[in-house]
Amino acid sequence: MTSTVFTLGELAERLGATLSGPADKIVSGLATLQDAGPEHLTFLANSQYRKFLASTQAGAVLLTEADAQGYDGNALVVSNPYLAYAELSHLFDRKPRALPGVHPTALIADGAQVDPSASIGAYAVIEAGAQIAANVTVGAQSFVGARSVIGEGGWLAPRVTLYHDVRIGKRVVIQSGAVIGGEGFGFANEKGVWQKIAQIGGVSIGDDVEIGANTTVDRGALSDTLIGNGVKLDNQIMIAHNVQIGDNTAMAGCCGISGSTKIGKNCMIAGGVGMVGHIEVCDNVFVTGMTMVTRNITEPGSYSSGTAMQPAGEWRKSAARIRQLDDMARRLQQLEKQLEAVTSAGDISSDA
Repeated sequence: MTSTVFTLGELAERLGATLSGPADKIVSGLATLQDAGPEHLTFLANSQYRKFLASTQAGAVLLTEADAQGYDGNALVVSNPYLAYAELSHLFDRKPRALPGVHPTALIADGAQVDPSASIGAYAVIEAGAQIAANVTVGAQSFVGARSVIGEGGWLAPRVTLYHDVRIGKRVVIQSGAVIGGEGFGFANEKGVWQKIAQIGGVSIGDDVEIGANTTVDRGALSDTLIGNGVKLDNQIMIAHNVQIGDNTAMAGCCGISGSTKIGKNCMIAGGVGMVGHIEVCDNVFVTGMTMVTRNITEPGSYSSGTAMQPAGEWRKSAARIRQLDDMARRLQQLEKQLEAVTSAGDISSDA
């Protein structure tokens, strides 16, 4: 593959950045501050990496105006270096681009609608009634179930599974191993025997959503599981049946969201968070890593549970204290009652 090169002047114009350095300086890739060479563009977005700025060998650095003060190297000065890096990353992305057309080994059922501009990879299966819009890529060995719809510009990596009646908006990215529309965990118990409940809802996913590798989104039991516009789901997340996730909420890896939970807009759910079913989380909530959410969250803000890491010996002492809390609480109540009795007796004696 031929390399992609840009001048600093071209990149500055694209970003609307202030350039400090020669406009004709060539860069051909992106790298970290520590690893960058003269041909690379890098960025400083986290203060803990500022120590590497003085020694970086990068051809140029994306910097805020404050960080650019006193820096002698080439710089593109922007208000948000990380956002600027995100924009430029697409210029250097080496991901292969699919060509329009249907691979000879793909199986497309009669009655499926595939736009001529779409790319259908090797051994992909498109079932009857499915609709594949313009400029969609369906990766090799992916499966699109009956009556499912993929909106314009969607991209499915190899080995993505969409069950039947899944509706996906525009420009949705789904990584390998993801399963959308699997049957929810629905059973009725009769005298110790589990009877399966048919999951007859679907999944509805908005525009500009990204779903990570091996993440699962179950179909609804009656109505659809709903994923709003702009939602970002990391790898290995479990979204149970009838969950609703509001627009622009982001969720890190290994979260588990139980059935019928409703999460608001613009939330950030850190890695390993668990949520019980049938609760609601309002808009603009940040839940820190490994938190267990067991009740509604009705006020925006940051929420945590559990204990932070500490040396093992200290943690064992803390755990021992936690086990003693119930007994300590009862003893404290007894002491409070005794103190109240003594105080009351003293008051009576004074009155006398």
